Amino acid sequence: VQLQASGGGLVQAGGSLRLSCAVSEGTFSSAGMGWFRQAPGKEREFVASINWNGDSTLYADSVKGRFTISRDNAKNTVYLQMNSLQPEDTAVYSCARGRYGSTTFNLPNYDHWGQGTQVTVSS
Repeated sequence: VQLQASGGGLVQAGGSLRLSCAVSEGTFSSAGMGWFRQAPGKEREFVASINWNGDSTLYADSVKGRFTISRDNAKNTVYLQMNSLQPEDTAVYSCARGRYGSTTFNLPNYDHWGQGTQVTVSS
């Protein structure tokens, strides 16, 4: 299973970015998917999760109402639309495939991780 995240970049506060995570090989359409982020000097933290068919989502309180996770099972791709970005959203964002079909914020419930894409928000 390979996960390739893309779409990161430099954006001003209040701006938007859309991250994509393409999954090749292995199971995608029956697996929950998640996005996590890690800022310098901080632990990896949960951002958002989506269940196998996209009808259930879960968000960290810090991004709720600003970020939207979605998926396209025909394209084996999961997305993270990030609006109203703030400097505190600066981090490396990684996607992960869940062991199960449901949403989860729990890191051990993810078994494959992508390499991450840098998001930098300037003030």
